[in-house]
Amino acid sequence: MGTVFSFDVRGGEPAAVRAALDEAVAALHRADEVFSTYRDGSEISRLARGELTVDACAPEVAEVLELAAEAERVSEGWFSTRYRGRLDPTGIVKGWAVERAARRITAAAGADGVSVNGGGDVQVLGTPGTERPWRVGVSDPLRPGGLAAVVSAAGAAELAVATSGSAERGAHVVDPRTGLSAVTDLLSVTVVAPGLTWADCWATAAFAMGSREGLRWLESLPGVEGLLITAGDEVRCTGGLAAWLG
Repeated sequence: MGTVFSFDVRGGEPAAVRAALDEAVAALHRADEVFSTYRDGSEISRLARGELTVDACAPEVAEVLELAAEAERVSEGWFSTRYRGRLDPTGIVKGWAVERAARRITAAAGADGVSVNGGGDVQVLGTPGTERPWRVGVSDPLRPGGLAAVVSAAGAAELAVATSGSAERGAHVVDPRTGLSAVTDLLSVTVVAPGLTWADCWATAAFAMGSREGLRWLESLPGVEGLLITAGDEVRCTGGLAAWLG
């Protein structure tokens, strides 16, 4: 998927943890093989060219496309699987794959806490230790190497943190209305939610909307909080975000 994945597993029987990690890594590689738009022979590329039907693809393809359709509905079209007129569900695949990997490891290894980081988007489950919550740093897009905030998962059995923006990868978020790169006043949007599948989608959609509409929309989503940073170094937050900072 063109990025680095890291795992932090606390507790569990060592052999079971190793087996679960191997299975999770294999599943991530499999997701890349199936969904990569850079591989001409991937199932998603062949589906986009009309060489395959959804029913002929791996079951994961139908699952991801159904989730993407729901994301498009909830975001009123601001999240889309169409990129320059071509099928491209990569905006949801990474978050979905990371969340699935974290849940697989937890279920298979019996771990007390699991954290999976995929290119800065993080899914945490359980806890890393007694009275110790997972803490996730949010990069500051205007100050390389600095943090804009730290999200604490204290009191939550599961939490995800996803960031979408232009600071590191350039203008890669598309405005679905034009098919071109989104032009907004934002540099980054970070979303905090229980699962990374949706957090990743909502961060992308809110970034495409711009700070005012994006903030309003994130406020309307239950169980979702957001941190938006503009090119003018203005920080805007949803009303409940403060409860997750620390």
